[in-house]
Amino acid sequence: MIFFQAYLIAPLIPSLVKEFNVSQNLVGLFVPAYLIPYGVATLVYGPLSDRVGRKKVLLTLIALTAVAIALPAVVRTPMQLLGCRVLAGVVSGGIVPIALALFGDLFSYAERGRPLGWVFGGIAGGMAFGSTCGALLNAQVGWRTQFLMLSAAMAVVFALAWKHRRLLEGKRSNHPMSVGSIISGYAGLLADPRARRAYGYIVVNGMFHSGVFSWLGLYLSERYALSDRGIGLALLGYGIPGLLLGPAIGRLADRLGRRAIIPAGVILASVAAAVLIAPVPLAVAAIAFTLLSLGYDMSHPLLAGIITSVHPTRRGMAMGMNGFLVFMGFGLGSLVFQGLLKWGFTNALIAFTVFQFLAGLAALRLFRDEGTARGRAG
Repeated sequence: MIFFQAYLIAPLIPSLVKEFNVSQNLVGLFVPAYLIPYGVATLVYGPLSDRVGRKKVLLTLIALTAVAIALPAVVRTPMQLLGCRVLAGVVSGGIVPIALALFGDLFSYAERGRPLGWVFGGIAGGMAFGSTCGALLNAQVGWRTQFLMLSAAMAVVFALAWKHRRLLEGKRSNHPMSVGSIISGYAGLLADPRARRAYGYIVVNGMFHSGVFSWLGLYLSERYALSDRGIGLALLGYGIPGLLLGPAIGRLADRLGRRAIIPAGVILASVAAAVLIAPVPLAVAAIAFTLLSLGYDMSHPLLAGIITSVHPTRRGMAMGMNGFLVFMGFGLGSLVFQGLLKWGFTNALIAFTVFQFLAGLAALRLFRDEGTARGRAG
């Protein structure tokens, strides 16, 4: 649900431009307006879950998110929708990072890849259905009704979480919640070279994928003159690899290590983006979207797996920083790509492709010590 509504907006940019009669630059802000507050909020929710427990924070945020997702249904101006996206980002910001920290509490590092794969499979499913249904259903029920439907679904999620709330208990710490303690805790995380390396790639990967994906709706509209329905169908494959293969990729990482899979995922994503640079048949572009998604599924979940092991007594904080950097990368990537669009879509794609390919080559060296999970603490 979190990622469904996060990815709902991007394919609708061409339609929202027409509906509100505003520039694409203003509508393009709807994406980072959600992503950046989401990322900032995780810095608070992560250590809070360490202190008071995962269950209390998760249940509260799920309930608030169910309300916030419904608000876009009643907006009348683009600025009101912008405000709703900011609010949704703030209240939903801790759900995924705390869930990941909870899995870190429940499974050893040597066994963590597969369960984390299920989590990221759900994330990938949200990406896939959000990017597809956002465009497909807009012509049928409208985007306002979609947000109401998502709010109702989130209410069901809350009911299920409440029913099974005993499963949401995780580890707690005695670290104080003072500003000084939180700052020193994050400083300690960033002092760890292994964590710093993973965090850096989380930002890089997030910038690339969000920058490219956020504008694929406009890309398909301009290059292939597709309607909302056509955009939704073209993006159908995005997120499907993670939904189907997430647990298998995680299990493979547990068995073989992350040192080869992470660089391969980064390089694969750059190759998929490179395919989109030249005019290609729509079917080829659709395949490239699927490979782009697979590249993300082979890199980001494995990076998050590393982060779950770097500070076991402050795992919520570690995942809070993870969430912050993921969504700051997402938001910045969308804004940077938007800035590059003044030189054309082709040049923007070239810049992002070269950037990601070089990052993939560097990852071969930087992650060479990430062998099998056996023997890692946490």
